[in-house]
Amino acid sequence: MSNKLNFLDFEEAVKISLNLAKTTTLKEIVPISKALGRIVSSDVICKKNLPSFNNSAMDGFAFKIADSGKTLKIKKVIFAGDKGSDVEAILNEGECYKIMTGAKVPSDVDTIIPIENCIDVNEKTVTLPNDLKVGSNLRLKGEEQKEGNVLFKKGEVINSSHITLLASQGLMMIEVFKQISIAVVSTGNELKEPWEEANEEEIYNCNSYALVSLLEEAGFCATYSGVVPDNLEESINFISNLKTFDVIITTGGISMGDADFVGEAFVQNGLQTAFHGVNVKPGRPIMMGSMESDKKQTFVMCLPGNPLTAMVNMQLFAIPVLNKIQGNNGFYHDVVIAKNQESFKTKKGRVNLVLGNLENGGFNVTRNNKYGSGMITALYESNCILVTSENTAGVEAEQMVKLIKFNNKFLSKTVNIFN
Repeated sequence: MSNKLNFLDFEEAVKISLNLAKTTTLKEIVPISKALGRIVSSDVICKKNLPSFNNSAMDGFAFKIADSGKTLKIKKVIFAGDKGSDVEAILNEGECYKIMTGAKVPSDVDTIIPIENCIDVNEKTVTLPNDLKVGSNLRLKGEEQKEGNVLFKKGEVINSSHITLLASQGLMMIEVFKQISIAVVSTGNELKEPWEEANEEEIYNCNSYALVSLLEEAGFCATYSGVVPDNLEESINFISNLKTFDVIITTGGISMGDADFVGEAFVQNGLQTAFHGVNVKPGRPIMMGSMESDKKQTFVMCLPGNPLTAMVNMQLFAIPVLNKIQGNNGFYHDVVIAKNQESFKTKKGRVNLVLGNLENGGFNVTRNNKYGSGMITALYESNCILVTSENTAGVEAEQMVKLIKFNNKFLSKTVNIFN
């Protein structure tokens, strides 16, 4: 390992990490009841027209547009679910059908009017107003989706709307990318697990539990795999056993302290380091790379040890990479535009990650942007991140700013996130 961090440009680091990430090729078929949050691995094609027959969008009367303004005899009532002879075209001149929402529309009518829009209605006749528009309230076969259309594409994240479309096609199973396996580990002999006793010189291990829960919020499946031993030989062996995972995420042990040998342990396991150090605050020591073993790539993300730094860089930097590995075609952050409420200062010469709260179109910086990278409550008090460019010295009150919300959506194309 180099003994000096080179502090790579932030945008270059993002580009390198995304280029390094290889999308999984493993797939599986799951029932749609278990498909929420999964990634579509092949285009899904429409096999049944939507709607599959001409039907009524309202409870009302079906008629020929030429009969607008006339009083028509009600020939029959057509209910949703009627078919065959019940929906045959049988109108004579001066007649119409009374029809219910969702009912199949016979071929001898072209317009539907809601009951409440009619001039006069009784059990036998209805009087229609003039100036009606042909085709009103008539849902035509295939107008929403036609057989052969692509309903949704490979790489989309399945949500409830996707489930609705799948069920409308009679598709109860769907092919998705197999969930990638993620190992989360911590470093440091001062760490104690939450169930252990910790004296004043020891700290509880919150990083791993924070990252695992953050990953689960983002739709990933992660495993807490313990604390890396605090010597080089044991840590080399420990990391070797993690090569079965698709991704390894560590916190701590990657800066330049004498005991920070985690990076070296990864190199001894074949890690090809893409970069070690990014010109961003907080989070400069971040490192990324990959290990190859048995034709398998294990992506390695080494995050700083301070909880706030680890979580912010996980949100901003690492989750897009994981989205790409998982097969999601959206792995670029989207932004929300808001008005900054109070002015605050940032340091020029680096990208600053500023925590704050977005509420009702306004952005309030957390603690006037004065908090330490080891703070935990500053994260709890925030719901978004503002990213400055390297030449930004501060943000003024009333200035419009671009924000990345926690658990925000992702786009298939890059946008400028810098303020």
